[in-house]
Amino acid sequence: MATKGRRKQAAEAPAEKDKGRYHHGDLRQALVDAAVALIAEEGFGALTLREVARRAGVTHAAPYRHFADKEALLEAVAHEGFRAMAREMRERMARHTGPLERLYAAGEAYVLFAVRHPPHFRVMFGPHFTRPMSPPPEPEGEQGAFTLLVSTIEAGQAAGLLRAGEPRPLTLTAWSLVHGLASLFVDRQLGESPQGLEGAEALARVQTRLLVEGLRPPARG
Repeated sequence: MATKGRRKQAAEAPAEKDKGRYHHGDLRQALVDAAVALIAEEGFGALTLREVARRAGVTHAAPYRHFADKEALLEAVAHEGFRAMAREMRERMARHTGPLERLYAAGEAYVLFAVRHPPHFRVMFGPHFTRPMSPPPEPEGEQGAFTLLVSTIEAGQAAGLLRAGEPRPLTLTAWSLVHGLASLFVDRQLGESPQGLEGAEALARVQTRLLVEGLRPPARG
């Protein structure tokens, strides 16, 4: 029962779905949902356009109306994940006004997204593409995940709370830490560390604060 529960949670799309809305006019999203569920339940080896079509209840040829091949379908899954991750980061960051608190919130949201949506996370950052992935479209006026990190670190630098200099190396440091922690959770490599959302949130909170200590300006002698 526990395994089934985990699979059900993993297969959920980042945004809540209306279970009754599928019809042939919504074929593209139905195929994306079916691909996510298939990856969650059986892994990437089972993913084919034919099997995705079967799960979506359409003909084997129907996916080609929207996706030229399996990589194009995976790109759509990745784009959905990147948009959802950025949205969850913005929502968590919006609770705070200080740049350090917003940086903590961004890191925590990143890790929690990965724990909630492992199939998306694995597609977003896995070795599944033989050609460059196009950048995910963002709603007008809203920042993506990496841009959010850059702007938050720039705000911390402007306030004198983070070390001065080019912000992108600091952003890469921050991203590397939270991405590594997220990957450890998704791949269940943390041994006896607390699992689940509460455990991930608690550990992400500790790690982001340790990270920020390392990004602070050097103490003056």
